[in-house]
Amino acid sequence: MRHRFEMVDVFAERPFAGNPLAVVMDAGGLSSERMQAVTRWLNLSETAFLLPATTPVADYRVRIFTLARELPFAGHPTLGSCHAWLQAGGEPRVPGVVVQECGSGLVQVRRDAAGLAFAAPPLLRSGPVDDTLLDELAAVLGINRKEIVDARWADNGPGWVAVLLKDAQTVLALDPDFSVYSGSGSLDLGLIGPYPAGSPFAYELRALFSGERGEMREDPVTGSLNASVAQWMLQTGRIRAPYVVSQGTRLGRRGRPRIDDDEQGTVWVGGDTVTLISGEIDI
Repeated sequence: MRHRFEMVDVFAERPFAGNPLAVVMDAGGLSSERMQAVTRWLNLSETAFLLPATTPVADYRVRIFTLARELPFAGHPTLGSCHAWLQAGGEPRVPGVVVQECGSGLVQVRRDAAGLAFAAPPLLRSGPVDDTLLDELAAVLGINRKEIVDARWADNGPGWVAVLLKDAQTVLALDPDFSVYSGSGSLDLGLIGPYPAGSPFAYELRALFSGERGEMREDPVTGSLNASVAQWMLQTGRIRAPYVVSQGTRLGRRGRPRIDDDEQGTVWVGGDTVTLISGEIDI
């Protein structure tokens, strides 16, 4: 069966500089196994499958797959899916606000002149990292533990633990080695390094995670991590919104997530979205 298919570049400063997302429309007839197979064949960090919503308050439902598993939530697939749904003629029930249904629940996506921005979901796990994991993280990063300024769980679905280092250049210079990690399960690691005052960017962000065989992979631009890190940075007063993040530099990308908050304390993560490939996929 043929499905409408789009490749969307998300968070890019210019086309081909962000994080690509494959979006498969009208995917209600596909099994989980088939979705996973398609995702592995496409070999992108994530593929999104759009389905009818199961609740009357949502505009559509999305299932998000990585090469290894299904995620309850992810950021760049949220913006990319919303973009593709709107491009396909989707009309939100509430003008200016799209409600996405996903594994973690309902996510609001704001639509205005600046583009699309999603409301950061609540954290599933937060708080300080224990001493054992701090030692493991320092070993993976190849640094002295004293060089870690702070570390917190920042898990809103993928399982992120965020590490704050002294500056952006330190973050960019690191060559982490996931092979020395002896903890159980996968490792999803976010690195944050602030830029000097007056820079166009608040900080450099890198998203590193374990691949299917435990090898290290780096994500070009990561909405979920940007959301949870922004919540941490804003709540602790380390930074004030609005601001722009730089991500993907080590990969030759130019990701530019935009962070804002509102009077209710909701953190919004936005960025540019553009369709670069549109057609059909036979599944």
